[in-house]
Amino acid sequence: MKKRIYSLLLAASTLFAVSCDLDLLENPNAVNADTADPSFLLNRIQLDYQSLFNTIGDDGMRLTRIINQGSAQYEGAYTPVTTNGYWSNAYANILADIQFLDGVTRNPDTGETRTEFYRHMGIANTIKAMVLFHLVDSYGDVPYSQALDPNEFNPAVDSGESVYDAAFAALDQAKDYFTDPDGSGAPNDYYYGGGSSFRTQWVRLVNTLKLRYYLNRKLVDPSGSTSGINALIAEDNMLKEGDDFVFQFGTTAADPDSRHPRFAGQYTSGGGDYQSTYYMWHLTEAKGFDDPRARFYFYRQVLVNSTNPDEIECITQLPPAQYLVGGFIYCLPGERGYWGRDHLDPDGIPPDGLKRTAWGVYPAGGRFDDDSASPVNNPSLGAQGAGIHPIMLASYVDFMLAEAALTLGTSGDAKAYMLDGIKKHMNFVIDWSLGTSQAGVITSFFSDEEIDLDEEVASYLEYVSDEYDAAASADDRMDIIGREYWLSLFGSGIEAFNLYRRTGKPDNMQPGLEPNPGTFPRSFFYPNNYMVTNNKAVQKADQSVQVFWDTNPAGNAWVY
Repeated sequence: MKKRIYSLLLAASTLFAVSCDLDLLENPNAVNADTADPSFLLNRIQLDYQSLFNTIGDDGMRLTRIINQGSAQYEGAYTPVTTNGYWSNAYANILADIQFLDGVTRNPDTGETRTEFYRHMGIANTIKAMVLFHLVDSYGDVPYSQALDPNEFNPAVDSGESVYDAAFAALDQAKDYFTDPDGSGAPNDYYYGGGSSFRTQWVRLVNTLKLRYYLNRKLVDPSGSTSGINALIAEDNMLKEGDDFVFQFGTTAADPDSRHPRFAGQYTSGGGDYQSTYYMWHLTEAKGFDDPRARFYFYRQVLVNSTNPDEIECITQLPPAQYLVGGFIYCLPGERGYWGRDHLDPDGIPPDGLKRTAWGVYPAGGRFDDDSASPVNNPSLGAQGAGIHPIMLASYVDFMLAEAALTLGTSGDAKAYMLDGIKKHMNFVIDWSLGTSQAGVITSFFSDEEIDLDEEVASYLEYVSDEYDAAASADDRMDIIGREYWLSLFGSGIEAFNLYRRTGKPDNMQPGLEPNPGTFPRSFFYPNNYMVTNNKAVQKADQSVQVFWDTNPAGNAWVY
């Protein structure tokens, strides 16, 4: 009897399953090609990219002394697990989502992208190109042609040069999507806001990224880079003032936190990053006067540095021998409260969280330095985190063209490009900051101090112009261009790291505190999550391996 009842139940359940036509291999709650919304997908891609930029840029800023690099040895700071999240975000999130978006925006009958999604795919392909550039710049050879094949569990690496070329092709595709007269669509645009000129701005970004491609390749293909850059100069359609490619943060602290991550890390409870002693010295002491951007970049929590060695241990110590020989700034950049750390300082954390120099209004959305010198452990201070990621600015175009003119002989005058870049960047920092809630503080300070910012900028330009004219060699002139570009890259470590490996500039960088800090990364180790999941993966012997476009001399003698 029990067996007969069981058989009837089984037959009934089978009939029910057939009649409902259930596909037990498909999760009804999962997003698939039939249910995915292309606009939501693109939103995710854009948000994941800004996170990727922040992660890679942090490493670049620390390696190029824009902010402090802790750990006494480079090998201790950059291990195979360091970039796990970066790798996963690039492949599993951004590139996978772009491939999926490409599929869901195509007409199932013709296989062609539907015209109403041309703008979506223009943005997606631009971001794809940037991600591929970043992967090569960070690791060298990386998986690409097999990386997103669902049937390939162990994708092989492609040469860095071929991946760079694939990124360039993605830029061409993006440009076609933006300029096709039959295209339409109004996706959310988290970078340009989707206004009436957003397609023009994206095309200018595409052309600027092509400039970046050619400049990075100048050592392996100087003639191709020269002709490519000259063609872009003739077209005259790269980023101009007002086209700056930035990601704007908000002021919401609730989950998800919309504030700039540097603000959230420092203004909530104090502490946060140590600023770089060397970088602050360049902005406040090296030229004999303050850079007009210093008060926007940094907020001093004190105006006079501590004399307590429990707070600043180095004040009681002699500089290391390599600092004395090279004449490098050590411990403090002057005595005006600029409080940071030297390169590769591995010390523990003393009770200085509410005294060390903090991130300012630019780009983190913190406080403008008006000499108020008070703790920053209050999230209602400053611009409350409404900062930006300065991913690609119009001023960067001028610095890249200055380098190209000097080193490749491309069209234009290197000095004029450099001075334009400095002026554009200073104007951008000032104007953007005046658009934040710190505007009243800024205008009041300069009014009270009777400081004319335009005159400050003009004086700075005159100083650098005279310095450039007095330079004895092309290498010395390149050092000035590189230094001024580097001083404009606060918040944008990706370009600083590339500049440093490509040119070795600025030279005479502050060394580590130990006489032998290990191998400076010319590329990073492949991440651990890639190594343990791919049986074709082969780890580098060390991080001295140079990416394909870096043909400069090997070892720390070139960059250190």
